[in-house]
Amino acid sequence: MELRQLTAVVAVSETGSVTAAARRLHVVQPAVTRQIRTLEEELGAPLFHRTNQGMVPTEAGEVLLEHARRALHELDLVRTEIRPGPREVSGVVRLGLLESTVDLLAPHLVRGLAELHPGVELRLMSGYSGHLQRWLDDGDVDLSLLYDLAATPSLSVTPLAEENLWLVAPPEAGLSPERPLPWAQAWRHPLVLPVAGHGLRVLIDRARPDDGTGPTVVTEVNAMRIQKALVEAGQGWTVLPAAGVAPDIAAGTLSGAPLTGPEVSRSVVLGLPLGRRVPPAVRAVAAHVADVARELVASGAWPGASAGARDTC
Repeated sequence: MELRQLTAVVAVSETGSVTAAARRLHVVQPAVTRQIRTLEEELGAPLFHRTNQGMVPTEAGEVLLEHARRALHELDLVRTEIRPGPREVSGVVRLGLLESTVDLLAPHLVRGLAELHPGVELRLMSGYSGHLQRWLDDGDVDLSLLYDLAATPSLSVTPLAEENLWLVAPPEAGLSPERPLPWAQAWRHPLVLPVAGHGLRVLIDRARPDDGTGPTVVTEVNAMRIQKALVEAGQGWTVLPAAGVAPDIAAGTLSGAPLTGPEVSRSVVLGLPLGRRVPPAVRAVAAHVADVARELVASGAWPGASAGARDTC
């Protein structure tokens, strides 16, 4: 198995065709075809389905792609750290962002990093905290924002912010950020909630009253955008961190209010894996993320958030 074969597999998967992959790699089309065929013969399994819509990875191809991307990323890190050049931080850094923070943080992070460290190539991946933690454990991201996690033998965390939760409803409900509502108000409405076991769902269930009453769940989802779309369509109300709905409330497509009685919040932390070397580029991005997050909290630009502890665990 050769690097050029792995590079060819990834290129074909990302472009959907041998022709486009060859163009990207600056080689002739038969060379890419030969590399794929040789690898399939070595592995004893087809790597792509040839369809009218293009080259689609088979199950075996998906397995290979997962490992190939990781191996090629590690080699990119080696090249950027060892290659002689200006004494500036450089390299590829994969940062995981919580889905609810993407709109708030991504523009600031990309713009600021381009000014501070132009040699760093930032790759952003978003998801729920559970997905991000798994990607961090598996080495698919270099560092990630996470919810409600403390340091462990395999993970160091830097607290960034404490987020309050908001009740979110269609605009005609008239909820207002200036008028907090008790959790009891949430239980009076059908709710669209994250699937059971999700971090946000755990917090919502924790707010249930002791008398056993609780939410009437009409739909469980695994994506914030689906939560918001269903609420906007009048299918129920939901609970989300303020940062995830502030733009929608400002645009008038949703309404929302902070929840109180009981007070329920969650900690946003930055996680870095322990037990493996952290390249300078990853350390630079980690410092930048912490600075940006704390500046947004301090300025009030992060809705519903207060400062997290400044200690790194």
